[in-house]
Amino acid sequence: MAVKVYVVYYSMYGHVAKLADEIKKGVSSVEGVEAKIWQVPETLPEEVLGKMGAPPKLDAPIITPQELAEADGILFGFPTRFGMMAAQMKAFFDATGGLWREQSLAGKPAGIFFSTGTQGGGQETTALTTVTQLTHHGMVFVPVGYTFGAKLFDMDKVQGGSPYGAGTFAADGSRWPSEMELEHAFHQGQYFASIAKKLKGSA
Repeated sequence: MAVKVYVVYYSMYGHVAKLADEIKKGVSSVEGVEAKIWQVPETLPEEVLGKMGAPPKLDAPIITPQELAEADGILFGFPTRFGMMAAQMKAFFDATGGLWREQSLAGKPAGIFFSTGTQGGGQETTALTTVTQLTHHGMVFVPVGYTFGAKLFDMDKVQGGSPYGAGTFAADGSRWPSEMELEHAFHQGQYFASIAKKLKGSA
């Protein structure tokens, strides 16, 4: 049976959705691994989203907490709010209490990716504060580390991402993921899939 990796994200303006799509491609590039992309439920009313200038959601299906248990590995993506995950993703994690009671996610590999507005917006604090969610579920955090290679050391241009996971800077919303950031996202998906495959194979 194929290894199932879920890419589960929240995206208000589309930046995280763009990374999620590239991560899915990276996951799917590994033989024997299937990728499925999901969105978490929106918590804001349409009226509020309209006032915030948020575009319509993409057509990725909405996931329920119970469906997480079907995956062999999960990559979570979200924008940052004040140095930690957006409330929509936190609300989704808060709804996973039943899975926590049964430890249904224990032992499953998990990775994260993210978008921040600025360089000081939480590219690392968001990752660090997210690890607490994974820890309580007993998940195995799989950081991408420096496996992406020399490009992570490039100081000539602005770039998101870190050893914790792929990332992008949205600035005022007008900046979209760069080619390098998308390459990092693809690499993370590919790397994560290889780890998930090894873990399932040794189980």
